[in-house]
Amino acid sequence: MAKQRVLIVGGGLAGLAAAMKLAELDIAVDLMSLTPVKRSHSVCAQGGINSVNDLTRQQGDTEYLHLDDTVYGGDFLQHQPPVKEMTVWGPKIIELMDRLGVTFNRTPEGFLDRRRFGGTLFKRTAFAGATTGQQLLYGLDEQVRRWETEGKVKKYEFWDFLGPVLDDNGVCRGAIGQDLTTMEMRAFPADAVIVASGGPGLIYGRSTMSMVCTGSAASRCFQAGAKFGNGEFIQVHPTAIPGADKLRLMSESARGEGGRVWVPRKPQDPRDPLTIPENERYYFLEDRYPKYKNLVPRDIATREIFDICVNEGLSVEKDRLAVYLDLTHIPRAELNRKLGGILEIYEKFQGVDPRSTPMKIFPAVHYSMGGLWVDYQKSADGGLQQGSPKNQITNIPNLYAMGECDYQYHGANRLGANSLLSCIFSGLITAPGIETLLKGSKQAASELPSSLFERAMKQQKTRHEGLLKRPAGGENPYLIHQELGDVMTKAATVVRRNDQLRDAVAKVKELHERSHKCSLSDSGVWTNQNVVFTKSLIDMFPLALTILQGALARDESRGAHYKPDFSFSALTATDPTERRRQAEAWCDNFDENNRKWLKSTIATWDGKEVKLSYEDVDTSIVTPRPRLYGLVGAEEIEKVWKERQVAKEQAAAKNGNGAAAGKPALAGAH
Repeated sequence: MAKQRVLIVGGGLAGLAAAMKLAELDIAVDLMSLTPVKRSHSVCAQGGINSVNDLTRQQGDTEYLHLDDTVYGGDFLQHQPPVKEMTVWGPKIIELMDRLGVTFNRTPEGFLDRRRFGGTLFKRTAFAGATTGQQLLYGLDEQVRRWETEGKVKKYEFWDFLGPVLDDNGVCRGAIGQDLTTMEMRAFPADAVIVASGGPGLIYGRSTMSMVCTGSAASRCFQAGAKFGNGEFIQVHPTAIPGADKLRLMSESARGEGGRVWVPRKPQDPRDPLTIPENERYYFLEDRYPKYKNLVPRDIATREIFDICVNEGLSVEKDRLAVYLDLTHIPRAELNRKLGGILEIYEKFQGVDPRSTPMKIFPAVHYSMGGLWVDYQKSADGGLQQGSPKNQITNIPNLYAMGECDYQYHGANRLGANSLLSCIFSGLITAPGIETLLKGSKQAASELPSSLFERAMKQQKTRHEGLLKRPAGGENPYLIHQELGDVMTKAATVVRRNDQLRDAVAKVKELHERSHKCSLSDSGVWTNQNVVFTKSLIDMFPLALTILQGALARDESRGAHYKPDFSFSALTATDPTERRRQAEAWCDNFDENNRKWLKSTIATWDGKEVKLSYEDVDTSIVTPRPRLYGLVGAEEIEKVWKERQVAKEQAAAKNGNGAAAGKPALAGAH
């Protein structure tokens, strides 16, 4: 049999981790990337990477509690076995990256320094200043470059993934790629294809994601038959700054190091913020969430900032919405050592030194919890079966997905610093499974009839040439993209309402039709960015409709998906008896809502429309419970819920259902 090869699409953390591990297993790798791999979007990650560590263990932390924080923060919408395995691997991954030379910050004693991120009470986050993603990416690329010199990895940088190649049985046998310099197309026969292409930020026009994050690779797999999970769950990061081209992230690490979010109690107070007395400042996150303060989960912080600016009219500026993120009370030397990367970004683009003047920030689209549906094989201990070819595979045989473009790990809301962990983990866990897959294969993809790849090439060339030959005077793809971004940002970000979502679906369908009538300003056959962008634009629409239709159908509030018309209200009664009755009713509604909506949204594409179905979530490790960060009446609700759980466990034990009785329903409830 000829030499087997694996194609990886995407050169970020997930793609490089997979490439490194596959090469170690003596599997040849082709690595395709839109950019030089060191410019992949992973380089923009700032804050850190999570794991349990020696310090937190002394405070009672465990991998189970990391799992608990992750699924609680994600509103229990992720399958728990993959999350469990990820948290167990966390300490090992950070040890590996440290050994590979990543320059993590250290304490004066030489130990890895840690910071606390949102949604947890432990300092789990290892960091390299405010450029953690860059340092991790460079560390992995050094290993991949080593394997390049030995001929195990071949990079194709400035290449675009045009779509998977499927045989007559629907099995992925490779992909078609395009050189973005010469515009040459070629087939890449592959015994497995891994898509690790990041998120779909450009669907929203401006976001904190890089300009290469179009979502087109995932969309092309989706249109080829791959399922897409939980598309409606889009994270809006609470702290970003505006820009004409994109929005720029101000990392959660700023709050993890002691940054405070506030507004003047007087609307649009014209005074210098440093001269406003403490008693005239409203530290609204600290006031409303005394336990977590400025480090509540991102969806909650985002909604509070949105509420303060839009509903309460307390924005610090008249012309744009913003609140203060204040670091001025932290010593300058400490800021430079731990946050230098983001402070330089703010100073460069805003012209103000954030060490001496509070930053002005507002939420921005940041991350997709949803992505291509992927499978897993559960192990006997409730984690993942290592070496299983099912781990991270899509419903298309031999096609895998990992990193931000899969839906596996973050549920309805991602906790900060879990993304870098999930990217590296998914890359490392997938490689042994692919090794198992290849060992069971009887024929290498390179030995398949050339007609299979020629047919796919012809389809892509026909599409490409058809766009180049469009007559002048048609639609402008860049204006259509601007309209798409405006529609998506208005309808499917912080607050969602069904009337707006219905209008958005209709508008996006109209824009989709118009996108097929685009004329190109550049019909050249060399380095034609116009045609590349137009193809990506057309491929944004299936995912945009998946996001909107998933949000429209999901009549509840869960994590980053917030519908005021379908949210649970706080307790209002002061009389103990009435308050108890309200808490009982609240828990009844919670249970009823979970029976209906504690399910993953699964989207498929029939060529013209998005079709939705739902899949039960594996909650076999941590019993779902109310997500009560700061809710008025939380203590009474939690009391009622715990009483009910104890009663259920006692009944299960009485009936001899030992598995249900032994499930750690209450453990880890903060």
